[in-house]
Parts: sequence; structure tokens; C-alpha cells
Amino acid sequence: MKILVVNGSPKGDYSITLQTALYLKNRYPEHSFAVLNAGQRIKALEKDFSPALEAIADAELLLFAYPVYTFIAPYQLHRFVELMKEHNAPVSGKCMSQISTSKHFYDVTAHRYVQENAQDMGMRVLRGLSADMDDLLTEKGQQEAELFFEHLVWSVEQGYCEPAPAVRAAFVPQTVETAAGDTAAEKPGDVVVVTDLLPEDKQLAAMIGRFCSVMPRKTRIINLREYPFKGGCLGCFNCATDGKCIYQDGFDTYLREVVQSGEAIVYAFTIRDHSMGAQFKLYDDRQFCNGHRTVTVGMPVGYLVSGAYREESNLQTILEGRAQVGQNPLAGIATDETDPNTAIDQMAATLERMLNTHYHQPKNFLGVGGMKIFRDLIYQMQGMMKADHRFYKQHGEYDFPQKKKGLIMKMYLVGALLSSPTIKAKMGNKMNEGMIGPYRKVVDAAAGKKEQA
Repeated sequence: MKILVVNGSPKGDYSITLQTALYLKNRYPEHSFAVLNAGQRIKALEKDFSPALEAIADAELLLFAYPVYTFIAPYQLHRFVELMKEHNAPVSGKCMSQISTSKHFYDVTAHRYVQENAQDMGMRVLRGLSADMDDLLTEKGQQEAELFFEHLVWSVEQGYCEPAPAVRAAFVPQTVETAAGDTAAEKPGDVVVVTDLLPEDKQLAAMIGRFCSVMPRKTRIINLREYPFKGGCLGCFNCATDGKCIYQDGFDTYLREVVQSGEAIVYAFTIRDHSMGAQFKLYDDRQFCNGHRTVTVGMPVGYLVSGAYREESNLQTILEGRAQVGQNPLAGIATDETDPNTAIDQMAATLERMLNTHYHQPKNFLGVGGMKIFRDLIYQMQGMMKADHRFYKQHGEYDFPQKKKGLIMKMYLVGALLSSPTIKAKMGNKMNEGMIGPYRKVVDAAAGKKEQA
């Protein structure tokens, strides 16, 4: 089988993910492997995509290989997917799969993103391999890679693949009406609207216009299309110790002093390729100058989304995950699917209330799980990621359960009691009463707080 490894890493031959593909190449010489360094060569491919088209046309199976950057694949692979669609790459009917390496922070949303775009282009999708970045260094990881590839080859031979989704009806956005009010009027506050607005995005511009008009606070619009980015994140870790990006385009300073200096952030975008689009991915990846530090904790966020958002379950997970991991209260996601005017007004009102009341939301699984992965990663890599390590220490993120020795000993005692049928029979309902006792005190105290109020 002729296999084209589409290497989405900006590091090219130095990609850790690529090494798994090269390992498979050496283990299975009966197959032909070719490598296209799409991530590293993205600027050249934007000028001339013909080398990629030739490599794709010659392949029977496309194997996308990439590290997971900020919930999805790197910006460079995002851009490559855009180019594949723009140039009608000859992939319809071809098989595809993927290999990613990460610490399993939202690798599921990354794989789903690649799969959905492959299916858009008529490709036959086969389940990929999501590996830890160190797996290939272990015998277990090597065996898992081999089992993955052997199963992949068998699936291709059997003609098994993920079923293509049903064809969607063409999306028709609902009209956004101009709201009464003066966007130029002097207002208090500072709400930042970050967008990737193109001249043809009239619908999104109307949504932004209405939000700025009804929002009780002053708004600033930042169009990412106008920022002179020199390139996407390179994964070079130059910023690991002091937060300074290797690019000399000033984005790290701009991010902290212009974007994140506001009271709240509203992201406005048109759904592109099942995501916020490549320009937003560029912006997200370049925020790695802040490392894994949740520097905007408590800052409310909202979204203005043009497109069939209800049909994008993966994108929905990503947007909620962004808010949860960043510990940003989510004011709402206003779309133009049914009644955009009410949705925008409601989101603006919710955002205003959150700012006035300093509303804070506890993290759910998406936030707790994501931060536990970061917690363990930074603790292990504290010698290199010094800025992250200092931040995590200062903000109490090192909440390792094994350090709660008192609780652990208490559970040993409870376990010993429950192991005795005699004691267990005598306890009756006392254990439940003991467990709920502290909570009843809080509930009873609430009545006293109400009387004081």
C-alpha cells in the first residue's frame, strides 16, 4: 500500500509524532511510506500547492501525523486542510487515518476535527492512534503502534470505515437587525471583541454591530486579520522560561497588554471547516507564550457564532472546554440559526450581570480533567517550564490527592469498619447520618444567613 504521511507538525523532521510513522515504516517495509512536511512547508505550499497535490494523487492512504495544539491540530495543519479544499485535492474515495501525540489534553476533539474535514472531502475514515508523546520510547507504546497499524491495514483490506455523515441542508442565516443605541456613545468598562472578520463576512459584522450597540459597556474590536503575525507557533519552547515568543512580531506583548487587559472577551467568528477557522487557530496557538497558565481566570467570555452551530457537536465541546479550562464564566453562545437578535441581546445582558456580580462558575469534567493533565505535566517538567511552575505553585494548582494523608487514613478506618459484618450491622444508618451531618449544618446555617440579610 502507498501511504502518504501528512506531517502537520511545524517542526518537520524533528517532529516527535513523525517518529511513530517512521517506526512503522521500518517495521513494515512491504508498504511504501512517503512523508509530506505540510506543517513546516505551509508558507511554500500557500504559494504553490502542486507538490502536495502530486503526493496526494500518488497515495492510497493518507496518514495525518501531528501534535495536539490547543484542543485541535496545529494552525499549520488547519491551513493545509483549507488548501486541500481550495485546490480540490484528489482524495475522494481514498482511505485516511491519523496519529497524534500529546498528553491527551483534548486529543479527542483534535481527532474529530481531522475526521470531519476528511469526510467533507469524501475520504474513507479509519480510526486513528492517540499516543502519549513518550509512548514510542516504551515497549508497550511500540506494541500499541504496531497493533494500530496492523488493524489499520486489515480495516483497509476489509473496506471498513467510519460512515459518512448525512448530507446537511444548506445553512440559511437569520436576519440580524440593527439595535437601537449608539455604539459610539461614551460608556464605562472595556469589553474586547476578538474576531477574524473578512470583508465578505456581512452577517458576522452585523452580529458584532448589534452586540456592541446593546452591550452596556464600551467595546473594542480586534480583527485578527489585521495583525501582522509572522507565523504560527513552532512548538520550540523558547517561551517556556520567561514567556517571550521567539517571533519578533510583538504578539506576546500585544496579547497581554491589549487583548487580555479588558474586563471580558467576546469571540466572534463564522464556522469554517468545523472550527473557528485557521486564523483563530493561529491566534490560539500563539497564546502558548502564556504556556499552560490560566492568566484570565474569572474573566467572562462570550461567543458570536455565524453558522450551523447546533450541528457541530465537536466545536461545542471545544468552546465549552476553552471556558472550563481557562476558568472563564461562559456568558453564552449567540448564533444566527433561529433568533439571533434575542440571542445576542441575552448574551450581552448575561455578560453585564456576570461583570457586575463577579459571577464564578465551578469547573465541570472538561475543566477539572483538563487541569489535572496540565498539573501533572507541569510538575514533571518544572525544570524547563519555569514560568508555568511558578504560576501553578502560586495558584494552588498542585492539589495532589496523595498529599491528603489525613483523609487517606480516615478512609482506611472507614474501610476497616465496613469490612466487619458485625460492626456494619450495628452501625445501621449511622454512617449515612455521619456523612450528611456536615452538610446539614451548612443547610441549617443558610436560614440564619437569610435572616441576617
